[in-house]
Amino acid sequence: MPDASPSAAGAVTRRLARFVHNTKWDDIPEAVRHEAKRSLLNGFATALGGCREPAIDKGLAVLGPFAGNRDTGIIGRAERGDMLLAAWVNAMSANIFDYDDTHPNTIIHPTAPISPALFAHAEIIRCSGADLMRAFILGGEIECRIGNAVSPYHYGRGWHITSTCGIFGAAVGVGALVGLTEEQFGWALGNASAQASGLVETLGTMSKSISVGNAARNGLTSALLAAEGFSGPASPLEGVRGFLPVYADDPKTDALFDGLGAVWEIAKNTYKPYPTGIVLNPVMEACINLHGTGAFAIEDVAEVELTGHPFLQQRTDRPDVATGRESQVSAQHAIAIALRRGRAGLAEFSDAAVAETLRDGIRPAVRFIDDDRYDIEGVKVVVRTKQGATHTVEIADTQGGSRNPMSDAGLNDKLAMLAEYGGFDADVTPLADAIWSLDTAPDAGAIMALCTKR
Repeated sequence: MPDASPSAAGAVTRRLARFVHNTKWDDIPEAVRHEAKRSLLNGFATALGGCREPAIDKGLAVLGPFAGNRDTGIIGRAERGDMLLAAWVNAMSANIFDYDDTHPNTIIHPTAPISPALFAHAEIIRCSGADLMRAFILGGEIECRIGNAVSPYHYGRGWHITSTCGIFGAAVGVGALVGLTEEQFGWALGNASAQASGLVETLGTMSKSISVGNAARNGLTSALLAAEGFSGPASPLEGVRGFLPVYADDPKTDALFDGLGAVWEIAKNTYKPYPTGIVLNPVMEACINLHGTGAFAIEDVAEVELTGHPFLQQRTDRPDVATGRESQVSAQHAIAIALRRGRAGLAEFSDAAVAETLRDGIRPAVRFIDDDRYDIEGVKVVVRTKQGATHTVEIADTQGGSRNPMSDAGLNDKLAMLAEYGGFDADVTPLADAIWSLDTAPDAGAIMALCTKR
């Protein structure tokens, strides 16, 4: 491939654009297609669970009056909007609880920025389920590979990687759906690079949802502009001032292409059993196991020691959180509530639960030990009690992780549970069935009628 040299202007961008443009539905293995369905099902589940959160109400109240046509559905709600508003709101709902899917190597939540943009477009411009799934898979693949190229510096430096890389996934996904040329795919990536934003500092606040919603809406816009000849730089990713060198200290360009078309990053997706930051999942499992022993009460705990991946301390050392959303990334609250109740559902990360752990003074002192030998799916939890006893649990393969994945039946259960939590009183079985058979559907956008209120 003569233009693949890093020194050739636009070589990296062109190579990715060529891959997306040339990859057909038949090139995608069945196992990857099935994982895409799992990702989409989980995405609808988390959106139904989050669709009634105050941030969603406020977002609709502010931007709803400015929407144009009212022909696109808002998941779990009766309101409708135009394509851009629906993509924005549905992406926010899918990610608001941090209960959505996770690409383990990057901690990107792949589906939230992409799926809402695709289904919003599919409601307006009819497409088959296979076409939408191909677009979703290709968008997710590019999103995660760009994430690989900027990790681990990017997230550690403070960029919210789901937002910053998610916009590329949405742009590529919509671009695949509308049939962009290779050149136009490059422009779509350039348009997305001009809008890539999001900060880890916003986690636990309503502001976090803005950049996730923007990733979906602005990625959609990036592709539609490119389709009309709205051009961008030749090297939006690899240029001297392009996304990769600006957003990473030592970007790994090879990560964009290693096994491209043979090893599918989107097929590595994982699904959470608990509504917490992904690095807290093994901690929750350990604490629930400890609660089950009945050996001590949370009031007896003097100190908890966590040995795990450095991201565990970077993301969750937050002893003073005061809201439910903040508590989802607080080791101190999460440990306290799981040890007290023996469970870790959405009720355990509500404002009321946060008030409880604060009022009762049960948030333990937590000592973090960073150990690169652990990945985000493992942790060692040591609880020392005031009576001098020590209790240790080590989790190597947490539930829902890549080595201990959630089953299809478990995802169906998660959909039903989150729909009930979000106040969606319709039977979600037809929605689940439609997603599992999406590749044979003549009209992908028809799914939205199964998850919206009339």
